[in-house]
Amino acid sequence: MVLNYIWIGFFLIGFLVALIRTIGYYFRDFFAENFNVIFGTADLEVFSSLVNSTFEMAELSIKIAIYLIGVMTLWLGLMKIGEKGGAVNGLSKIVRPFFIKLFPELPKNHPAFGSMLMNICANMLGLDNAATPLGLKAMKDLQENNTNQDKATNAQIMFIVLNTSGLTILPISIMAFRASEGAANPADIFIPILITTFFSTMAGLVAVSIYQKINLFKG
Repeated sequence: MVLNYIWIGFFLIGFLVALIRTIGYYFRDFFAENFNVIFGTADLEVFSSLVNSTFEMAELSIKIAIYLIGVMTLWLGLMKIGEKGGAVNGLSKIVRPFFIKLFPELPKNHPAFGSMLMNICANMLGLDNAATPLGLKAMKDLQENNTNQDKATNAQIMFIVLNTSGLTILPISIMAFRASEGAANPADIFIPILITTFFSTMAGLVAVSIYQKINLFKG
């Protein structure tokens, strides 16, 4: 409900500013420079620009959607192969003691552990698009353990925080983007990203643990 109000607010504010800029074109001499400072340059073409931008963004959204379909299909397929081959279960057993501490409300053999592990591993490698379908799969698995379908569980909140804080050990995607744009040293962001994502993850982990009364130091 709140998101609906936010989106409506975006549209209304955008329309209002565009209207003011259009009207301001006829009174630009009266308002002088103060108008430009507050609302931007007075412009009769602002509504045409708004309409054109909606078509451009619609085209962009289709391109992104088609691209994500391919990415999600690929990585969900690899996830399924990992599940059938036992790789996911093997990795889950290694980190299960730590995950059980962070997600005490989940059964010890819950399938969400594997999905969350794969998502976090993808984030650590900076594979943003690969992490997205795995994160959606993890949330779907966690939702199966949710008795109140309209409210996030503690486990879902903890996972969202770990996912969005995004501890990154090797930012492959960012280095690839930098290399494609001709950066002299694409890897020079390695240490800054490692440090910032480490502290963001720790801050989120500690904050949620305190709120959910999880003792991280208890054996």
